[in-house]
Amino acid sequence: MLTILGFTMIATFLVLIMLKKMSPIAALVLIPALFCVFVGKGGKLGDYVIDGVTSLAPTAAMLMFAIVYFGVMIDVGLFDPIVRGILKFCKADPLRIVVGTAVLAAIVSLDGDGSTTFMITVSAMYPLYKRLKMSLVVMTGVAAMANGVMNTLPWGGPTARAATALKVSASDIFVPMIPALAVGMLAVLVLSYVLGRRERKRLGVLTLDDVLVEEPETETVLVGAGGDGNTRTRTGSSGSGTDADAELPDEDEGFQGLDPDRATLRPKLYWFNALLTVTLLTAMIMEWLPIPVLFLLGAALALTVNFPHMPDQKARLGAHAENVLNVSGMVFAAAVFTGVLQGTGMVDHMATWLVGNIPDGMGPHMAFVTGVLSIPLTYFMSNDGFYFGIVPVLAEAGNAHGVSTLEIARASLVGQPLHMSSPLVPAVYVLVGMAKVEFGDHTRFVVKWAALTSLVVLGAGILFGII
Repeated sequence: MLTILGFTMIATFLVLIMLKKMSPIAALVLIPALFCVFVGKGGKLGDYVIDGVTSLAPTAAMLMFAIVYFGVMIDVGLFDPIVRGILKFCKADPLRIVVGTAVLAAIVSLDGDGSTTFMITVSAMYPLYKRLKMSLVVMTGVAAMANGVMNTLPWGGPTARAATALKVSASDIFVPMIPALAVGMLAVLVLSYVLGRRERKRLGVLTLDDVLVEEPETETVLVGAGGDGNTRTRTGSSGSGTDADAELPDEDEGFQGLDPDRATLRPKLYWFNALLTVTLLTAMIMEWLPIPVLFLLGAALALTVNFPHMPDQKARLGAHAENVLNVSGMVFAAAVFTGVLQGTGMVDHMATWLVGNIPDGMGPHMAFVTGVLSIPLTYFMSNDGFYFGIVPVLAEAGNAHGVSTLEIARASLVGQPLHMSSPLVPAVYVLVGMAKVEFGDHTRFVVKWAALTSLVVLGAGILFGII
């Protein structure tokens, strides 16, 4: 009974948000509360919610201060060189912009934190997508899939969890998986190319003049990287301009999403901010302090050094308050969902049912089974629940049929491209919130492509003899 109710609760949530019948926050709170009553444990709802909030509070704190920290770093210009490089490559071509989104998300994902990746990627690419009237769900989908593949880095979380749960070395899991993950990243780039061509076809032939004109009479156009920092003004409607793939008169000029003359820039503090960020990321990887504490200290230090005057600090906090509130609110709402799933025992019954329905004849192929199961299970469950609750059971079943623990561990990473768009992943709310995309729209678009990417990784792993 709990198994059926668990699957029904998740299906109800997904259907309602994809049909936009409820907002994600309302659905995350009200649907599990209702099902908790159906289960007959309504009296314990408060305990389940408090347990869920307690478990996710550090994550919410981390996201709150991470948004402030990286928001300040974007304000002061730390990431402008990377952004300028990507935008110079993209120009005004939708195809290049979509591919550039995947490349930027993959590069920034090297820090192992999804929230960081999404904040930087959206801040850089959002203005381009808006100006060209491109599909924003393409941006969120491509960024989530690229980050999902890169999330398998040893310091990204899943690999470390698999290594801990199965008592094996993280490097023994990850290093042999590199060829399969490289194929997965290539699949994301190919998909980005296909989606970019589709966007280019939908939007027709673009010119830089068409892109840079927003107002019917006058508009200030920003000069790109390496320019003199001035602005130029055009009047009237767009005429025949330079082709999207052509250079502007000055090879250092280009369309910029970030204002190179914004008042918050701190060029004299660039190397301080770079060193602070590298130190912060190093501390995260080396686990010198809990991540929420690191971002709390980093945000406080970044604000104090870059904006020593109180009015300026308040202005920066106010500028990022909307993102902080949206994300933290979503995380605490998700705590209700996860609290009820775990507290009522629904998630345990669902997992047991799935594992118990594996045919005996599939025993020698448990690595393949684990890879297939990781795709839906990591979407419907937290990484902790999957890697500490399900993977050890699958590993035991595999060992009984001669399948090595390392093969099971590698196969368990396959579902990460889809996992990063799970409603139980707090970082995805940073992505859709900053991109101003409905979570249901993002889900409807990304699920099929992310699942396909996961299957590509699984197929490559089997082909290379890794899984």
